[in-house]
Amino acid sequence: MFSKILIANRGEIAVRIIRACREMGIKTVQVFSEADRDSLAAALADESYCIGPASVEKSYLNQAQILRTALMTKAEAIHPGYGFLSENAHFAEECRKNGIAFIGPPADFLLRTENKAEMKKEMAAAGLPTIPGSDTLKSREEAIRVAEKMGYPVMLKAVSGGGGKGIRLLYSRGELREAYPLAEAEAKASFGDPSLYLEKYVFPARHIEVQVIADEAGHVLCLGERDCSVQRRHQKLIEETPSAGLDEKSRRKLFQKVTKAVRSMQYTGVGTLEFLLDEQQKLWFMEMNVRLQVEHGITELYTGLDLVKWQIRTAAGVSLPFSEEETRGRGYALECRINALSPGTVQRLHIPGGPFIRFDTALMQGTVVTPFYDSLLGKMMVCAVSREELLRKMKAALCELVIEGVETNIEEQLRFLEDPRFVSGNYDLRFLEG
Repeated sequence: MFSKILIANRGEIAVRIIRACREMGIKTVQVFSEADRDSLAAALADESYCIGPASVEKSYLNQAQILRTALMTKAEAIHPGYGFLSENAHFAEECRKNGIAFIGPPADFLLRTENKAEMKKEMAAAGLPTIPGSDTLKSREEAIRVAEKMGYPVMLKAVSGGGGKGIRLLYSRGELREAYPLAEAEAKASFGDPSLYLEKYVFPARHIEVQVIADEAGHVLCLGERDCSVQRRHQKLIEETPSAGLDEKSRRKLFQKVTKAVRSMQYTGVGTLEFLLDEQQKLWFMEMNVRLQVEHGITELYTGLDLVKWQIRTAAGVSLPFSEEETRGRGYALECRINALSPGTVQRLHIPGGPFIRFDTALMQGTVVTPFYDSLLGKMMVCAVSREELLRKMKAALCELVIEGVETNIEEQLRFLEDPRFVSGNYDLRFLEG
């Protein structure tokens, strides 16, 4: 097991990793930008070092500086969290060359998965139905030719994408011509790779993702699915498990296919396979995220497993000691993402408590919310024995949550929870259209 881990991330996920390491007896090194100098993560870690200015390119994407810090502090491993360098093959390889474990897949696997278009081909070969799409596009003109052959509407996506970045829904040639350079620029800024591909638009549909964990011995566990259909501009706002859109027979069939596909890839660690569920109840594979997901916490509440700890353990070569039956979820779990709608300073903060209520955040009273990074302030999560109780518990928690000094989306989340479509469980990706 590792004795010291450097966390190459920020915000609530950095705090989450530090807490897991502390419980495991592992020392932590936190890197931070000048804008995050007074952050909770920097305060909680055993060691903290500034690696650059606020710009992500000069701080959290600064591979050389992060590696220098890891070597200087004698960190044995680097945990990249999600986003930033979490799926960067070059960074994973540089870690290996420097004798540092990368808590995630090895570089050769990341090279296979970071190209979403190529990953779809591999998953199709493994038996998963995939959405029709293109190879990596070479130019805007090629994109126009492919889209017209495929038929509009289409989705323009970043090859190295994730987190809803670099995605455009397009209905015409004119829209594609205008959107292509903008999507390229967003992909370059977010992932360091401007490459794009096209995918046929499946709609209406629900967004379903399956959480997996696998060890070096080839044991693969499906830890339930999450419904992430409440989205705005491809950014998830609410996630729940299990999905009300899947019956038990479809769920078991899906898990069997996913287990087979992941095992055939010889994957190790945590990962998520994302699907669209259409009106005919057919599931279409979209992509695999080979990292921790933002919404991993509701799977932890649902199964009782600490995914961060097991991610670290599997990276250290530890085998999974339990079966899928032992990790089968109980009840229901729900997450509401609390986002900042403006910069500001947190003047007053009150976090709800009580059984089966969890708020993952890096906020403290006096925290300055800057415009430099993601708007996520925290993740309010609850679990309950019934979906009806689940919704009541979440509404009670949101009503008690106080974040003053920064405008948030708490009131909007409460409105979503009152919407008859959400209450019934009969909703899809059109939820925010009506």
